[in-house]
Amino acid sequence: MRPERNNFPARNRVLSGLSLGTVVVEAAEKSGALITADFALEQGREVFAVPGNITSAKSKGTNDLIKAGAKLVDSPDSVIEELLPALKDKLEKPAIKLENDVENRIFSLLSIEGRHIDNLIENSDLSPAQVSATLLKLELRGLVRQLSGKVYVSNCDSK
Repeated sequence: MRPERNNFPARNRVLSGLSLGTVVVEAAEKSGALITADFALEQGREVFAVPGNITSAKSKGTNDLIKAGAKLVDSPDSVIEELLPALKDKLEKPAIKLENDVENRIFSLLSIEGRHIDNLIENSDLSPAQVSATLLKLELRGLVRQLSGKVYVSNCDSK
């Protein structure tokens, strides 16, 4: 779709929802940046504002945001320091809980590149039935994905 003025608020609502925070650098008293900041607040996201010259009409919105509680940005570090704990929470993955040695053996053979089931059977020293059943259990728990041709990969998000 072509960029049309009427589409900006809907697009910016999506962008603010995908982000950990919104930084408003410059905004007049009535601007799209302030609409985006409101969306971010509604979505529980952090709102940051860069202070501007008090005589500039283009700084009225950012200065008002700061007065209303937005976090003042005086360097990139001020944003990083605020969002770092949230980033760490998102990046830390819970430990994978494999239930037994068979699951451990199969899972250790998998990678994001994919391995054919015959290769897994050959390298695991398990029966075809054990490998198939274990792969199904791992797949149901979201730890493994089956691609076409009986090729299996570890789920990137889980490993």
